[in-house]
Amino acid sequence: MSRFAVRLVVLFITIAAGSAVAIPAGEAVSVFHTGTIAALNANQSSNWGGYNQGAIEKGELFSSITGDWNVPTATAHTRGEDEYSSSWIGIGGGCPESTCTVPSATLIQTGTEQDVSGSNGQASYSAWWELIPAPSVPIDTMTIHAGDHMHASIVEAATGSNVWTITLQDVTTGQTFSQTVPYSSTHDTAEWIEETPLLISSNGAALTAMPNLSTENFDLATVNGASPALVSTEEIQLVDANGRPVATPSAPDAEGDGFNVCTYAASCGTPSSSAPTTRTHGHKHTKR
Repeated sequence: MSRFAVRLVVLFITIAAGSAVAIPAGEAVSVFHTGTIAALNANQSSNWGGYNQGAIEKGELFSSITGDWNVPTATAHTRGEDEYSSSWIGIGGGCPESTCTVPSATLIQTGTEQDVSGSNGQASYSAWWELIPAPSVPIDTMTIHAGDHMHASIVEAATGSNVWTITLQDVTTGQTFSQTVPYSSTHDTAEWIEETPLLISSNGAALTAMPNLSTENFDLATVNGASPALVSTEEIQLVDANGRPVATPSAPDAEGDGFNVCTYAASCGTPSSSAPTTRTHGHKHTKR
């Protein structure tokens, strides 16, 4: 795929809620994270699908988050279109309270990218981290494959210090990236997300099209060193401009620390219990 693709945050571009742009294969484009959640209501968004917890709901600010996921296999949803998706954990950028009237203004995040070329239908996978409003940074030292078991953590060095250590580990291959950075966070949301980024081309600016993804399992989630105790009211479904599902999370698993995400489906099956488990590099694998 011939393209110029960079990850930047767009803070001053207004896009139609839920719109997606069709990009002919091979056209030069720029890919941008949309930054904070583009909420349509309390439980639907035009760019995020997954789970979001807010400080007002939980009664506490967030100083650490962890999560594991399996890198989903990406295949073309619409033939001849370039399609993009990101899987990540983050602090900030989501809904601090249940109505999601005003999203959080900061976001620190790390994750993987799963894209499909419209010209040849081939998938590509990569890793990155980002501090809004700075551009996201590719992790070129990691080689990501479909099916890899990822473990991520974002931890504040001391409460209120605004010094953060971002760690992304490919448990399958043993590759690890870690970076400590200063960042002034609002500490007001925590999330585990499947996202469609923003794309700029000669056709205009709009949220990208999502490829087909195999069922993705997020698991072993923690916030502030404890289970997040996820509940279904914290679900966010990613929908298109017509309200059709693009990425739908399942109900939480029995431990309240994981869930599945299904693309282009109105519902998604709940993962089975995390026990019994096997362990690889210290991280258990959920039975699905």
